[in-house]
Amino acid sequence: MKYENIVKANFIERPNRFVAIVSIEGESVRVHVKNTGRCRELLVPGAAVYLEDFVGRMGSRKMRYSLIAVEKGGLLVNMDSQAPNKIAAEGLLSGRIELPDMSRLAGVKAEQKYGNSRFDFYIEDEGGHKGWLEVKGVTLEDGGVASFPDAPTERGLKHVNELRRAKSEGFMCYVLFIVQMKGMRWLEPNDDHDPDFSDALRKADEEGVHVIAWDCLVEPDEIVADEQVSVKL
Repeated sequence: MKYENIVKANFIERPNRFVAIVSIEGESVRVHVKNTGRCRELLVPGAAVYLEDFVGRMGSRKMRYSLIAVEKGGLLVNMDSQAPNKIAAEGLLSGRIELPDMSRLAGVKAEQKYGNSRFDFYIEDEGGHKGWLEVKGVTLEDGGVASFPDAPTERGLKHVNELRRAKSEGFMCYVLFIVQMKGMRWLEPNDDHDPDFSDALRKADEEGVHVIAWDCLVEPDEIVADEQVSVKL
């Protein structure tokens, strides 16, 4: 996916989940943060950040800029929480992201209801197999190891347990982690931040839910799925 009109700035502070204050050529500006997660290891004072400038296409927006990416050491990390689903859709429809035990997809429908949940995608392949896929964006890394989540996620836990139920009913089921950076050695569940989610993910894997991860090529104005990353549960 592509962004338009990218501006480089420096992070100053984050007064709340939705707003950051950055410096653009020495001027302090309030910008929208496209990720409500903590991101404390990313948004540190002085960090170089990248903003999408909506000048000329504001519509109902209140702030001109949205913060979409940040430099962390030698990494460029996309932290747009809306990006993973778009990346997944592009990868699934193009055939770049392949799913174990399914042939080429013949149908991909977003935001479909199952039980008490709404999964990111309902999928069907050319062989007639039907399944459900939930996408999780990953921005947390330490020493080249990506992990999820960066904070407790009741919603994520609910989705994993619903996928376990769907699998027991004969559907093909997947948790797809979109790692919003490049160069990770592997992905693992974050036991320290959410042991309940981690335990449920391991149980899902044991019950036949496929847990897969793909990294991304990240540029200030673009992010696309690149290669599969090993998952260590």
